Amino acid sequence: DSFIWRDFYHIQCAISDEKAVQFLMEKDGITFSAMPMCKEEELSHYFYEMVEYFNTVLKKPFRIYLADEDGVNYLKLDPEKVKEQEDLKDYLYDAAAMRSLAGKKLHKKKNHLNAFLREYEGRYEYRTLCCSDRDDVWEFLDRWWENKVEAAEFGTQLDYEVNGIHDILKNCSQLCVRMAGVYIDGKLEAFTIGSYNEFEKMAVIHIEKANPEINGLYQFINREFLVRAFPEEMMLVNREDDVGMEGLRRAKMSYNPIDFARKYSIEQKDFKG
Repeated sequence: DSFIWRDFYHIQCAISDEKAVQFLMEKDGITFSAMPMCKEEELSHYFYEMVEYFNTVLKKPFRIYLADEDGVNYLKLDPEKVKEQEDLKDYLYDAAAMRSLAGKKLHKKKNHLNAFLREYEGRYEYRTLCCSDRDDVWEFLDRWWENKVEAAEFGTQLDYEVNGIHDILKNCSQLCVRMAGVYIDGKLEAFTIGSYNEFEKMAVIHIEKANPEINGLYQFINREFLVRAFPEEMMLVNREDDVGMEGLRRAKMSYNPIDFARKYSIEQKDFKG
């Protein structure tokens, strides 16, 4: 995610003591950071190291966006400094349910999937993608962007997402990502990019795009990617946030999430300048 959105947030990073990764970001003229990436028992040290950097070097109040709930709880921060970022929580799903689409709550998804399988039988092909497939993905993205209804409201943000996808495809051999696509009549009509968090046995779906005019295609690539690209012992699927897009929120809720990975902002209130 930091790689995809590095230009949107003007991301810089630094290594502290060979033990922690610290972030510096900027958006709309506001400078902020992220939770340090380090061992839990060293989090407090590197958190306050960044507070001091903001106050003494940047001469700014310390801010963190997208702080994870575990980190916030571990630091025992003043509740007045912490605010949940409701639109940016990640959606978490049961991996077995997402693979099977079994049960009443996912019945409509299974119907869409079966409709796709019937209508396009013999015409579709699921493929694992690699760097050499980048031209197919870029051509698909051009078509997808032209028909995207959210473009008017979220155009700039979607531009950065598309650019980030281009960068992944240029550097995919150096990134720990898994990619797949669905070709119909030899033409790429859907693709997805994800990674695997082995510590939490969780697939993280960073990107999923499909031709919305093809009924059941989203359901097909969603399920097939989880079945083919991730280990059987996987327990969770993280489909990330909805960034406040109402259509995306409805789509993510329709898959019956079992929980959310909540995100928080942290803002220093006592900075004197």
